[in-house]
Amino acid sequence: MSEPAIQEPYRVAVVGGGLSGLSAAHRVIELSKADGRTLDLTLFEATPRTGGMIATKRIGDYLVELGADSFITNKPAGVELCRRLGIEDELIPTEDAWRKSLVLRNGKPVEVPEGFMLLSPAKVWPILKSPLFSWAGKLRMGWERFLPAKKTSTDDESLASFVRRRFGQELLDRLVQPLVGGIYTSDPEKLSLRATLPRFLEQEQEYGSLIKASRAQASKRSAAEMSGSGARYGLFTAPKHGIQTILDALREQVKASATIRSNCPIVSIERSDDNWVLTTANGESENFDAVILALPTHKAAELVQSVSADLAEDLHGIEYASSAIVVSGHKLSDIDHPLDAFGLVIPEIEHRDVIAVSFSSRKFPGRAPDGKVVLRTFVGGAMHSEKMELTDDEMKKVVRRELGDMLGVSGEPDFEEVVRYENSMPQYHVGHLERVASIESQVAELPGLELAGNAYRGVGIPDSIASGEAAAERILK
Repeated sequence: MSEPAIQEPYRVAVVGGGLSGLSAAHRVIELSKADGRTLDLTLFEATPRTGGMIATKRIGDYLVELGADSFITNKPAGVELCRRLGIEDELIPTEDAWRKSLVLRNGKPVEVPEGFMLLSPAKVWPILKSPLFSWAGKLRMGWERFLPAKKTSTDDESLASFVRRRFGQELLDRLVQPLVGGIYTSDPEKLSLRATLPRFLEQEQEYGSLIKASRAQASKRSAAEMSGSGARYGLFTAPKHGIQTILDALREQVKASATIRSNCPIVSIERSDDNWVLTTANGESENFDAVILALPTHKAAELVQSVSADLAEDLHGIEYASSAIVVSGHKLSDIDHPLDAFGLVIPEIEHRDVIAVSFSSRKFPGRAPDGKVVLRTFVGGAMHSEKMELTDDEMKKVVRRELGDMLGVSGEPDFEEVVRYENSMPQYHVGHLERVASIESQVAELPGLELAGNAYRGVGIPDSIASGEAAAERILK
């Protein structure tokens, strides 16, 4: 009687140890265990730590987020991953007391009208009362409900063009640009609406008007969705002890079933017969059955250049912006403004040197000691790339001056820390989805290779998780 054949392990490499890479590795392990597949997985990370742009840090009695500080819950991938990791019970909601947003108008913070959801007002009276807009601007916004919908077209449209067409220039300049800019750090004249906020295009086609759509859908929304303003903070959550809780749980589960090689950049990948050959910076080469590149597209492009020049060109075509966050801790007694909101966004027309300020410890409890507050001030982005040339000290001085002018912040902060994210924010320009479709079709012709990350179909935490998990599922098919 012959011996049963020994099953060779399926060798998978994940290149990139950020959220998408860790999510991909975790999903490969989950699915392999469910299928009884023998797996040999290695995750390669070029830097000393996994986690990418996400990091939570203790500074004295402060809990400080150096990257994202929350994630949206109406995209299920984030909450679902937390459930599978066993940390769903650690998720906490945002604070009800401060659930609104502010926008700068003539140098002063003004409340974003209640019910305003990124591009469209859901309530009329708050708009009419708001000092943000002139009466001409308010009348132009109200006229939106009588404008015909644009004929159905496959042509992409910029966010600026859409808002200008439906609501007029004033709404774009004074509110939409800073709100959306705070999410994507992008120029609205270039930002693809279809790639970022397609529901508004769908509402225009279905209802003929965004105002009509908002009113028709208002009764269907939960109380959490309808409360607050701006970026819909009623739908946001975070772990009690910070976003890094998710990364730590992912890392531990991946480490238990795979090899994590930090400080190990990959410098080339090659196709050899049915294998992928990865070469590290120290000259070592290893063979794998499948590879997931969870990298910024410009880095992925360098690796696939020798495999497919056309794919590399498409990947290089996705532009990135750089930004920085100056995180600081303050005594509330040193601040004139009551900080009765989750944050402040700054329109481009205000000509300031910062683009937004998040009142981080107003969003979630436990982020600052009693009588103190954590501020996260955003600098740079696609429209202010020159600010990234400032030294850390220069950037701190700029932020201190701006916080003093806009919010009446004085005194010496308990701490200040500059966190820089160079070429880290993908820009979803008009035509983005067509480029992504081209990338995906080319990758489909390279068996055993997949791409993941926030550069393709969403920039948020749930999008990054979903991208990594989808790449894992495709690899195992």
